[in-house]
Amino acid sequence: MKNLSFTKMAFILLAFCAANALAASAQTVSTLLDFNGTNGGNPDSALVQGTDGNLYGTTANGGVSNQSICYSGCGTFFKVTAAGTSTTLYSFCSQSNCADGKSPGQILLAADGNFYGITSQGGVNCQDLVNPGCGTVFEITPAGALTTLYSFCGQTNCADGWGPNALAQGVDGNFYGTTDAGGTGAGLDGSGTIFKITAAGVLSTIYDFCTQLSNGNCADGALPSGMILATNGNFYGVASEGGGDDCGEVFEATPKGTLTVVHSYNPAQGCGGAFPQLFQASNGNFYGSTVEGGGAGRRGMVYEMTPGGRLSEVYGFCELPNCADGSKPNAVVQGTDGNFYGTTHGQLAENRTTDGTVFQLTPTGTLTTLQTFDDSNGAWPEAPLVQATNGNFYGTTNLGGTGKCGGTSCGIIFSVSMGLGPFVEASPNFGAAGRVVNILGNNLTGTTSVTLNGTPATFSVISSTLIKAQVPAGATSGTIEVTTPNATLSGNASFQIVP
Repeated sequence: MKNLSFTKMAFILLAFCAANALAASAQTVSTLLDFNGTNGGNPDSALVQGTDGNLYGTTANGGVSNQSICYSGCGTFFKVTAAGTSTTLYSFCSQSNCADGKSPGQILLAADGNFYGITSQGGVNCQDLVNPGCGTVFEITPAGALTTLYSFCGQTNCADGWGPNALAQGVDGNFYGTTDAGGTGAGLDGSGTIFKITAAGVLSTIYDFCTQLSNGNCADGALPSGMILATNGNFYGVASEGGGDDCGEVFEATPKGTLTVVHSYNPAQGCGGAFPQLFQASNGNFYGSTVEGGGAGRRGMVYEMTPGGRLSEVYGFCELPNCADGSKPNAVVQGTDGNFYGTTHGQLAENRTTDGTVFQLTPTGTLTTLQTFDDSNGAWPEAPLVQATNGNFYGTTNLGGTGKCGGTSCGIIFSVSMGLGPFVEASPNFGAAGRVVNILGNNLTGTTSVTLNGTPATFSVISSTLIKAQVPAGATSGTIEVTTPNATLSGNASFQIVP
């Protein structure tokens, strides 16, 4: 990833400050949708924008499945518009014994325009009524046509792992992910794996965790969570156990399965409580969170970590009396104003005063609480926010709202408007010369120009929310710009040219 020049960075920071000043006076948090069981329940994954401009996601429970192993539904795949109109596109466990999966998790929009994701349970292996299945990888179209690509624990002693986490699409077009159990490493049920799977469903394990032991600990980590693709083409993720203090660690893995421990957490940073999602910011560093640590009396922190593993705290939560600033932060994302946005989960403790929060955090550590949940307006968010190309942020809460799911509340979808303008987003955000990539946006009809770091690209306007553009020969990594009759829209992240 190329570094921005000092002059360009200064200009961006000034723009960020101006946008942030506007946001401070224009912020609005609204409930977009209440889940009610039939339309899904208890979402715990982030929303994803599709090529049609709508948002797509999954719920861990709810849906129309009436199998006895689904006490309150086995989960859904749904679409929701920016106005809050939802459509349930698929109810999981629709097949006998949940062969199609149960409790879906995070999805991603792939280069082919379809969504790929995992279920933490279900599939054709490990069938029993307590834990029906060991999880699956699936492909699903925007219309809801599902194909199960792989069912875990199909190998002897679950050498292929079980309990998969979120996927990431690699530069080679294949999908990569982790399982939080199984594999051939030490541990009663194995300690997890890293796997590669093709779009046709051919899976290969490229790393087994806890194969390196030191003083009784898994020096290479154990119980990994989801990974992200970094700008260097490798994957970064978090293992919740292992390392020198057995507190978990951040790792880097190549597509061929070479693993490097980048950072080992210590008790002061949050032992055994790191949330899985990392985020690579525009400065090239990674941002993550822990649910414990961050100093004496704190309840988690947001940190910045260099690619080399140097970690520094940005903000320690529960700094205010009764944790009014929130506790147990989830992952953060960087908005187009340069600030970070995220949620806190809340806590079951005597000093709990909220059911979670939504916050803005500047790169220098100034936190602003944008929303305090109180069950009626949502409770216990568990997933990162997503910024859609209309400039607004969208998120989910696992509980709260007006709907009921098996005796508990069902959760909500909410929107956060900070007064930020529209932008465009490339999917995928990397490519070699000649590759066709999707550019997502709004009001793209009549586009007259697409450039990549100043180099004109050949393009076709497919709809008002989708452009297909060809990576031009000779282009260098940088910003995509789309010129429409009404505006010039910039990409939200640097597009990376790959070999």
